[in-house]
Amino acid sequence: MNLHQIKNNPALQEKLASEYVLGTLRGGARRRFEAWLKQDAALRQVVGKWEAHLVPMAEFAPAVTAPASVWPALEKRLNLSTTKDPFAYWRNWGKLREDLAFWRGLGMFSTTAAVVLVSVLLSKQADQQQPTPQANYVATLSDDKAQAIAVITGDSKRGQLQIRMVTAQNIAADKSLELWAVGKDGKVKSLGLVADKGIITLPMPKDMTADSVPLLAVTLEPKGGSGNPEKPSGPIIFKGNWVQI
Repeated sequence: MNLHQIKNNPALQEKLASEYVLGTLRGGARRRFEAWLKQDAALRQVVGKWEAHLVPMAEFAPAVTAPASVWPALEKRLNLSTTKDPFAYWRNWGKLREDLAFWRGLGMFSTTAAVVLVSVLLSKQADQQQPTPQANYVATLSDDKAQAIAVITGDSKRGQLQIRMVTAQNIAADKSLELWAVGKDGKVKSLGLVADKGIITLPMPKDMTADSVPLLAVTLEPKGGSGNPEKPSGPIIFKGNWVQI
């Protein structure tokens, strides 16, 4: 992928810009995207639009206090508590960049921040009396043009899935959208019908972990869904990875 391909694909621009602002675009992909931002004013405008849309919502997110054990554990991991020169570790920037464990941990913090923003997006449009799910799983479903269509969060404690269509779909009256869990072994299982816009809630199976179900997909089915809960009859129109956070 290069900047020329990005310029000719507005849907991909939107997807990458949203992931960049949320913090889920990481590693080499994030560094490449930042380099493209320096070269392309139009791409910077797309990022600015997403920042204006998402960043203000962070102030509504509830404050979370880290357990008392977190900071001592971080000091031990970064070797800060036993370092005589408090700046020695940070001077050795090359070592820090090579510390994969550090960056994996930082990536987890970014993913958690993204889910907080997603939860805010969901709760702002849900009924105020409805309890906000404590998501520990998430998937962003995209179409074949890399446009984000739906965000799905999972609360394994409550056994609840929440599906939010971020891009409304125009589905014919004689058709339905059906959500499927695709297992590691290739077997599929229907999770239920989803709306073509707005937010709906579905039961979350107890065995629906990221290890056993790495992929979620939505198919276009006849009205009422596929007649077989273990086999779609229509085409996959969008899909995404199911990850634990």
